[in-house]
Amino acid sequence: MVELLALILDAALGWPAWLYARIGHPVGAFARIIAACERRWNRRGLGDGRRRMGGVATLLILLLAATLGGWLIQSALHRLMGAWAWAGIALAAWPALAQRSLFDHVLPVVKALKTGDLPTARQAVGHIVGRDTASLDEAGVARAAIESLAESFCDGVVAPLFWLVVGGLPGIWAYKAVNTADSMIGHREEPFAAFGWAAARFDDLLNLAPARLSAILLCVAGPGGWRVLRRDHALHASPNAGWPEAAMAGALGVRLAGPVQYDGVRHDKAWIGGDGGEATPAATSAALALYVRACLLLWLAAAMIGGIG
Repeated sequence: MVELLALILDAALGWPAWLYARIGHPVGAFARIIAACERRWNRRGLGDGRRRMGGVATLLILLLAATLGGWLIQSALHRLMGAWAWAGIALAAWPALAQRSLFDHVLPVVKALKTGDLPTARQAVGHIVGRDTASLDEAGVARAAIESLAESFCDGVVAPLFWLVVGGLPGIWAYKAVNTADSMIGHREEPFAAFGWAAARFDDLLNLAPARLSAILLCVAGPGGWRVLRRDHALHASPNAGWPEAAMAGALGVRLAGPVQYDGVRHDKAWIGGDGGEATPAATSAALALYVRACLLLWLAAAMIGGIG
């Protein structure tokens, strides 16, 4: 029941603003470790080899901190709470999930698009994507929101839960540490191409199974995604992100990805679901509803796992 309770706590509470204001968020500790290592081992003038080794060392430090911290907390909970330790473990795992946060970030985009307020929609989607948003048209904003929702369903919900099932608190927090590193330094562009290599590759590895599970859940929640999933999942540059994005595109009957601009530079990415229609405000609303159904399927799976356990 650990997994189900953690999902329920996250859906009900998210990570409250008042709590964030008082203590921040646990991933902030990972971010501080990464920043300190980056200042030391990714300095200008160091060769690519030394930067890459510094990135490997950073990853190892993060994994040690996360797994050791998770193990100590989990062991303490078992000693102090006995048969009720599962409830404490769920409480300690809850901040690693992002069901509610993801919903709350995408909903303003949906509302702004539905009312035709494109400037507000651009501003809202800018909080959840890294691409340039100032010149996006309605379809571009809708695509950005839907793609982020699909990819983050894996990174923020399915993958943390998967590693909680596999490895308990050490597993879920190790995943969050690696995923935080990937988001901060796992970029192909300088100055992180060498230093962030290990974080990016290890994040790819940890997401292999969750990405495929995410795609299956989205296809079950929105029948119709299987054909596009099979055909287009490999069109994405990431070995994992294409799975939930292709499932989402097929389920909604829209095309995602395509040309996008970062820091003023156009990148001609392949279309996913290229035979679908343009993303619309209605499609973003349908994507959010699909996301909720997929989360409920995950709740059902968590309950079944708890029953078996």
